[in-house]
Amino acid sequence: MLRIEHDDEILEFNDKLPIVPLRDLVLFPRMIVPLLVGRPRSVNALEEVMHGDKIMFVVTQREVETQDPSADDLYRVGTIVRVLQLLRLPDGTMKVLVEGLSRAAVKRFIKNDDYIMARVELRDDQLDRTVETEALMRSVSSQFEEYVQLSRKIPQEVLVSVVNMDDVSRFADTVATHLGGKIEEKQRVLEAADVTTRLRILARALSAELEILRLERKIESQVREQLQKSQKEFYLHQQMKAIQEELGQEGEGAPEVAELAQAIEDANMTEEAEKKAISELDRLKKMSPMSPEATVVRTYIEWMTSMPWDKRTKDREDIVEVERILEEDHYGLKKPKERILEYLAVLKLTSKVKGPILCLVGPPGVGKTSLGKSIARALDREFVRVSLGGVRDEAEIRGHRRTYIGSMPGRVIQGLKKAGSKNPVFLFDEIDKMSSDFRGDPASALLEVLDPEQNCTFNDHYLDVDFDLSEVMFITTANVLHTIPPALEDRMETIRLPGYLRHEKSQIAKKFLVPKQLEANGLDKVGVTFAASAIVRIIEDYTREAGVRNLEREISNICRKIARQYAAKKKVTKRVTGQTVRRFLGLPRFLSQEVETEHRVGVATGLAWTSVGGEILTVEVLTMKGDGNLTLTGKLGEVMQESAKAALSYSKAHARELGIDEDSLENLDIHIHVPEGSIPKDGPSAGVAMATALLSALTGHPTRPDVAMTGEITLGGKVLPIGGLNEKAVAAHRARLTTLIIPRKNEKDVAELPKMVTRDLKIELVDRLDEVFTLAFDGWEPAPLKPEHPDGRRPETPIAPAGPY
Repeated sequence: MLRIEHDDEILEFNDKLPIVPLRDLVLFPRMIVPLLVGRPRSVNALEEVMHGDKIMFVVTQREVETQDPSADDLYRVGTIVRVLQLLRLPDGTMKVLVEGLSRAAVKRFIKNDDYIMARVELRDDQLDRTVETEALMRSVSSQFEEYVQLSRKIPQEVLVSVVNMDDVSRFADTVATHLGGKIEEKQRVLEAADVTTRLRILARALSAELEILRLERKIESQVREQLQKSQKEFYLHQQMKAIQEELGQEGEGAPEVAELAQAIEDANMTEEAEKKAISELDRLKKMSPMSPEATVVRTYIEWMTSMPWDKRTKDREDIVEVERILEEDHYGLKKPKERILEYLAVLKLTSKVKGPILCLVGPPGVGKTSLGKSIARALDREFVRVSLGGVRDEAEIRGHRRTYIGSMPGRVIQGLKKAGSKNPVFLFDEIDKMSSDFRGDPASALLEVLDPEQNCTFNDHYLDVDFDLSEVMFITTANVLHTIPPALEDRMETIRLPGYLRHEKSQIAKKFLVPKQLEANGLDKVGVTFAASAIVRIIEDYTREAGVRNLEREISNICRKIARQYAAKKKVTKRVTGQTVRRFLGLPRFLSQEVETEHRVGVATGLAWTSVGGEILTVEVLTMKGDGNLTLTGKLGEVMQESAKAALSYSKAHARELGIDEDSLENLDIHIHVPEGSIPKDGPSAGVAMATALLSALTGHPTRPDVAMTGEITLGGKVLPIGGLNEKAVAAHRARLTTLIIPRKNEKDVAELPKMVTRDLKIELVDRLDEVFTLAFDGWEPAPLKPEHPDGRRPETPIAPAGPY
C-alpha cells in the first residue's frame, strides 16, 4: 500500500496502478490538467480507475508518433494522479480532469492484456535549503518573470502565484509546467529528486528560451520599423513631389527618365512604337521611383528601346562563296541549298524581297537543324533557334499581356532582341511536336508569324505594337507533316530531306564526322585514321537509321577506346579498319537487310515508311484446309487489314482469270502474316504486296526475290498512288533489290529520287494488278477472259466509282 499526504488529506491506495501514457505532455505534482483520452488501452485503464479509487499513474511516452506504446516506449518516472471529473464524448473518447499527487517511479510492469499496469514506488523530494538554493530560486523567479512578459501566452495571475510561493518544490514544478521547450527538459525536471538540481535545470532551460524570445521580439521590432519607415518614406516622397511640382523642379528619377528618352530617340522606332514609348515614359515621370508599377513601365520601355527596329545585317552577295560554305558544312541536301541560292539571286537583282519560309521535313539525324545554322553562316546573318517541342501555350509565341505579373514578350520578340537585327535566320525546331490545351493553341499563333502577307505587322501581346518580321528568314523543321495543322503547313514551302544512302553516309563520315570526333577526343594529333572499310562496316552492322546520329555515336565510341589505349600507354591502334571495328564495338547489332536470293511461294517484298526512314516489309501467306477463314497477324492496323481483305476479294472475283481453283477456295483457310509482330503497322500501300503474296500462295507460282513493290489496290484491280516514295526507294536500294514496282501516278515523284537509286533500281510503273503479277512472277501471264460487254469490261470486274481515288 502507498500513503500520500495531500492538502491536509491522507490518501492510501494499492501500489499496483493502471498507466495512461501521455503524448507531448509532462504532468507535475499539484497541477490540475485536462486530458483527452481516446486510445483503446488508455480508455480501458480509465474505466478500471473509475470503478475503484480513481487513482492512476500517468507517464510520458518517449516518441510522440507512437500510436500504441508498450512498456519500452515509456519513461520510468511519472506522476500519480487522481481523477476529478470525467466527461464521455459522442465519438467514444473521454475528457478527464486530473490532479497530480506525487512523483513516482515504475518498479516493474505487470502483464495485462487490456491496459498497461505497473507496480510503482513514491519518490520523495530531497531538499537541503542552502544559500545556493535561495540564489537559484531568485534567479529562476526573475527569469520566469521576463519569460512571461516576452511570451505573452501565460496569464499574469500565474506569475503572481509563482512569485509568492515559499514551497521550493512546488515553485519548481509550477515553473516547469508553464515553460515551453522540449519534453526531454521537462522530463529531467520531473525525474530529479533533488529540488536544487531541478532549479539548476530550470535556470538553463529558461536562459535558452529567453534567448529565443528576445530574438523573436527583435525580428518583430525590425519588421515593424521597416514598415513604418516605408510608410514614412512614401509620405515624404509624396510631399517632396508636390513641393517640386510647385517649384517647377525635376524629381529624383529625372536622370533615368532622360536616359530612357534618349534611348527612345536613338532606337529609330516606327511612328506607332515611338508614340507608345513616349506615352509610357510620360506615365513613368508621374510615378514614384519606388512604385511597383514604375518598375513594370521601366521594363517595358527598356524592351521597346532594345528591339532592332532598323538594325539589319548585310547579306553576303557572292553566290559562289555562299555555295562553297553550304557545301563545306553539309554533304548532299541539294534541294534546300538550291532554294537558298535562288533566294540570294533574287535579292541581288531586286534589293528587296520577303524572307522565305521553309519547312525542312525528314527523319531524325539528317541535318535539318544544323542546315539552318549553316544557312545563317553562309548568308552572314545572325542565327536564332527556338525549340517548339512540347510547347502548348499560345503566350510562348505571342507573349503575355502586361496586366500579368512577370509578363514577358513571346519567343519571337525575345529571339529578335537576342539577335540584335531584324533579318536573322530564325529556326523553329520540331514544329510537329507542338500541342494545345486550355492555355491556347501555339500553332494558331504561328499562322501570323509564318505568313509573308501578315508578318509585316506582327503584334506581340507584351509590346502591343506592330513589328515587321518580313525580312526574317524563317526555317522550320519537322519529322512528319501529318501532325502539323493544314493551315500552318500551307504557309510554308516544304523541302523534304530523305534518308542518306550508304555512300552518302560514308562521305559524311569521312569529311565531317571522323575529323570532328578525332578532334573532340584529342586524337587529331596522334595520327589515328579510319579506313573506308571501317566506316562501311559501322554503317551496315552497327547502325540502322536514316540519318547519321548513331553513326557519329559509334565513331565517338571507337575514338574513346583508342584514347584510353593512348592514356594507358598501351599499343595504340593507329588505323581503324573493317577488321578492328568488331574488336572495338563487339558483335554486329543488326542483321543485313539483304533479301533472299531464291524464288519463294506465298512471299512478297513490300516497302514501309517510318519516321526514321524506309524499311523492307515482307508479306507471308499460307493456305491450309479449313472453312474459308482469313487470319491476319503481325499487329496490323485497320487500314492494312482492309487492304488484305480487298486483295482476297479481288482474287476470288478473278479466280478463273488468275488460274485459281474456285472450288478449293471455299475449303481453304488463309493466313496472312507480316513479320516483326511486336511493331504496329498500318497504311494502304502494302495492298499490292499482299495481293501478290496471296496469288502466289493460291497458285503455287513463286515470286521473284529481287522485286519490291508498293501501292494501294482497289476491288477493281487498280493500283493507286502512295506517299513516302523517296524513303521507300532508298530502303529498296539499301536492301540491294533490282526492281521496284510503283503506281504510275507516282511517276512525278521519280524525278525526286537520288540518282544512285534510279541508276541501280529498275523502276516499273503499273496501273493494274495484272501488270504487277506479270513483273512479280517469272514467266506468268494471266489468262484473259473474253469480254461480254460492249465497253470491254471483264465480267468479274466491278464498275469503278466516279471521281478520284
